[in-house]
Formats: sequence, structure tokens, C-alpha cells
Amino acid sequence: MLRCLEELEFPVSKLRLVASERSAGKILTTPFGDVELETISEDVFKESDIALFSAGSDISKEWRERVVANDCLMIDNSSAFRYDKDVPLVIPEINPMAAQHHSGVISNPNCTTAILAVALYPLYKEFGLKRCIVSTYQATSGAGAKGMQELLDQTKTVMEGGEAKPDAFAHQIAFNIIPHIDKFQDNGYTKEEMKVTWETRKIFGDEDVLLSCTAVRIPTLRAHSESVVIETEKPVNVDRARRILEKSSGIKLVDESDENIYPMPLNVSGEFDVEVGRLRKNLVFGDNGLEFFVSGDQLLKGAALNAVQIAKLFV
Repeated sequence: MLRCLEELEFPVSKLRLVASERSAGKILTTPFGDVELETISEDVFKESDIALFSAGSDISKEWRERVVANDCLMIDNSSAFRYDKDVPLVIPEINPMAAQHHSGVISNPNCTTAILAVALYPLYKEFGLKRCIVSTYQATSGAGAKGMQELLDQTKTVMEGGEAKPDAFAHQIAFNIIPHIDKFQDNGYTKEEMKVTWETRKIFGDEDVLLSCTAVRIPTLRAHSESVVIETEKPVNVDRARRILEKSSGIKLVDESDENIYPMPLNVSGEFDVEVGRLRKNLVFGDNGLEFFVSGDQLLKGAALNAVQIAKLFV
């Protein structure tokens, strides 16, 4: 978030950094000077215009009323309020005006949703959308620092002939993939998969979007990728789709198969734009079908960058 504030040239007059009690008092060097970490308090919000929350749903729920009561805008990165009718769910490239209708809180979407939606929305607007089927390839960083460390530790253990013991994930992640992210729901999908459906509909403002997702954890450290198949209302011209994506904000078209150039996690790690490539007519849906592949840094467009972009709508 600090990097995004700097690179987006956010007009920070005073920065306050809130952490747990065990971190309070530490000095952090930032692009805006050295800042002493402090514990959360109402005084922080009395003196702030915007608060970027990324400490989990419980903290967001506990502090919501006190933040709003102090006329401070909460931009929340957790899932706490995403499905509340009075809380806008915003991706600035898609629905920036929704942010203006807040009641003190704006939600950031799930990282998988954000990466998909940025690429899907321009095609949805141009060709219409009957159906969308998504398969994800999600990095271990989606489970936090402990997930990344588990991949590194297990890889070393297995390479040395030892037995990998899972902790952050349900199964060994080194040299494996796990088709299971978040809790299973009654319909057989996981909550991670349903988030993509629920949130895409809310962001697009279209409850009729038919979208199905299978979310898979893979043994990479950073950046999520997704394979996307869509059936459109109007016939799709692949060259036209490429041109639309090329001029769309937040997207980098990377689609030169003759040169083996296409989206990959390694290339988008640390980058703001979502890469889109492998565009082709889908063999199942024919003239009304398109298939493509996307990769995006879920820590940036899927989290910190999107939150700061929302904040910039108010300055």
C-alpha cells in the first residue's frame, strides 16, 4: 500500500500506521518519511480523512462504526462488508461512480475477482455475456506469508528426501496442486469460488451474469492466473477483442504465441497491470465463444493497488 501511495502520487499530508500492540513504537521508513507504528484508537480516525484497512474481517467489523462516526472513509480489504447492500464493491476501472454512493465504507473485492473482472468487463460491455467458466491457478501468497514459507520449506524437505507435513494447506503444496481454497459450501463449490460469482455480479451491476469457477492452489509464490471461457450474446471477433483489451485501462495485452509470449505469474509479480493473452475462438461456443488467459499480482491489483485507486477517487 505504501508503494502504491507513492507511485500513484497520492497527496499524503500525514501518514499514520496502525499495528498490533507488539509492534507499537517501532519506526518504519516510508516514502513519506519515518513513521512510528501505533496501536489502533479513535484518535487515529478523528485526525484522518481515509483509512485503508487490511487487518482481517474481525478488526474491520469491530472498528467500522467508530471509523465512520469520526467522518473517516474506511476502504476495507477484507470480505467483511462486500455483500452488504449499503457498501459499494469497487474496481475503479469498472464502476468508479459506485464509490460515490457510500455510507462511510467501501469494499475491495477478492483478489481473484479483481484480476478476472478487469479483463472480463470490456468484453462484457462489447459483446454481452451469456456464460463464463473460470479455472484459477492461485499462488501460495494468497494464504499469506505462512503459505509462501510452507512452499519453500516443503520444497527443501522433499528435495532432501523428507516427508512434507501440511499446515497452511489441507495437503502438501510442494510438487502438487490442490483444488480447494476456502471452505466448501452446500452446493459443492468453495467460498473462494462463490466469491468470484457473487462479487462479479455486484461489480458489474448485473445479477444475471452466469459465472462458474474452480479455484486451485498451485506451488508458486506470487501472482494468480486464470483460464477464462466465455459465451457471448453477440458474435466475437478475436481481433476486435484484442483491440478492445489493448485500449482498456489496467490491462496489458500479452498475446504473441509465435514468440511464446503470453501471461505468466513471473512476469506480473510486482506489476500493476493485469496481463491478458492466449485469445482464441472457443471450440465449444464457436462464433459466440472466446477463450483467454490472465495473470495478475493479487497483492497489487487484487489488494493494495485497488484500495489506493479507490482512495484516489476522493482527492
